[in-house]
Amino acid sequence: MTQPLKIAIAGLGTVGAGTIKMLQVNGAAIAARCGRPIVVTAVAARDKAKDRGVDLKGVTWFDDPAAMAAKADADVIVELIGGSEGAARQTVEAALARKLHVVTANKALLAHHGVALAKTAEASNLILAYEAAVAGGIPIIKALREGLAGNSIKRITGILNGTCNYILSTMRASGREFSDVLKEAQDLGYAEADPAFDIDGIDAAHKLAILTSVAFGTQVDIKSVHIEGIRHVSSLDIQYADEFGYRIKLLGLAERDKDGNVVQRVYPCLIKPDVPLARVEGVFNAVVAEGDFVGKSVYEGRGAGAGPTASAVVADIMDIAAGRRGPTFGIPATQLKALSAVPLDRHVGEYYVRLLVVDRPGVFADIAGAFRDESVSMESVLQRGRIEKSNVNVVIITHECQEANLLRALKLLQANAALVEAPHMMRIENLA
Repeated sequence: MTQPLKIAIAGLGTVGAGTIKMLQVNGAAIAARCGRPIVVTAVAARDKAKDRGVDLKGVTWFDDPAAMAAKADADVIVELIGGSEGAARQTVEAALARKLHVVTANKALLAHHGVALAKTAEASNLILAYEAAVAGGIPIIKALREGLAGNSIKRITGILNGTCNYILSTMRASGREFSDVLKEAQDLGYAEADPAFDIDGIDAAHKLAILTSVAFGTQVDIKSVHIEGIRHVSSLDIQYADEFGYRIKLLGLAERDKDGNVVQRVYPCLIKPDVPLARVEGVFNAVVAEGDFVGKSVYEGRGAGAGPTASAVVADIMDIAAGRRGPTFGIPATQLKALSAVPLDRHVGEYYVRLLVVDRPGVFADIAGAFRDESVSMESVLQRGRIEKSNVNVVIITHECQEANLLRALKLLQANAALVEAPHMMRIENLA
């Protein structure tokens, strides 16, 4: 009989328990598909008494995950703790030092230490697998690294955070404000008590940095990602975007600019409602990969949760069991090219600008003058009636311009006493 693949799991939260349940429920089919049984020999978690809904009979228990990685009877360590430092990093490093394969769902760890860990793994002919770290149950890493491997990838665009997508989708459907919908997302378990990691764009940036490496053959470099979140998006912005014929989504984008640099950015932006990403609602994730031969490929599914994430974890374990392997990020880690941050003010595109101003003669002339002086042309303008006392919103869609020019124009306007609050600006992404 073929020897079973022995795995030890660090972290028994929803994903860890889901992974064990999937291996138990679908064990026979999994063994048939990868050619050998997969057995859980050890686990590490804090509370041994907690009922996780899975059978742990015969499984060795460890309180310390790093100690488990150093001592457990295992061929593979599955790290499901999370976080870029501490126990997660110690566990993975201990596993690799012991010459064990690693499967992880930890995007923060890979975003900050992925290249170093990949070099360590590859030097010992070990597998470092991480399908579950990006977009949950969507097999986007496998698609980029294998299915699209013959293509030169031109651009990656994705909805990479289900919490933000739920908030923006619900704001649009209900007309409610950000803070109200965020509270609802927390009550439903879609957002953490401290939601900053999600709503400030950090989670999406971690995932984008990993996707960029696989797609473009570059080092994972979170520091070169421009990051903006969705705290400043109001129901007014969503309403005005809709009037202009757009939807607002938090997107992660990576592409080569005209100088050949790989640009990575995460921010809320306006997109046309007929593009695939505009139709992705709720907690779902989606990624569009554009290759020179394949064209556009669209991948959509649940980006989090016990089932989808466990599905991706088990798929990685099965690859190891079947002997399928390759470089961690598609090419050997020693050959990954370094990235450098590209200033976003070089970006050229169309923009959405909302200005809350005092409703008095000459104000619009001041706005037009500031835009004219910085060579920013206005394509469309909306002005509604007074919203409070004597204030009105002036909403502008620009023609294509360089971001540096627009920022200078907005800085000029901020010195104008008629401006009630700082300008609200978002980029328009033409994804057709």
